[in-house]
Amino acid sequence: MQTGIILAMLGTTEIIIIAVLILLLFGGSKIPKLMKGLGQGMNEFKKGMKEGASEDHSDADSEKKK
Repeated sequence: MQTGIILAMLGTTEIIIIAVLILLLFGGSKIPKLMKGLGQGMNEFKKGMKEGASEDHSDADSEKKK
């Protein structure tokens, strides 16, 4: 809950500073690789959530048939 409040209080300047710090820490060549990994992780998470939801629905359907 606290992190949501902190993130909501970030302004444009703070976000730019954070982006520059990330660029300095990781370098320009590694950022695309990091973003690709982050995107793949998010896709896997969404895929798992959809599979879990479909399993929940199939469980509920099988219970109704009994």
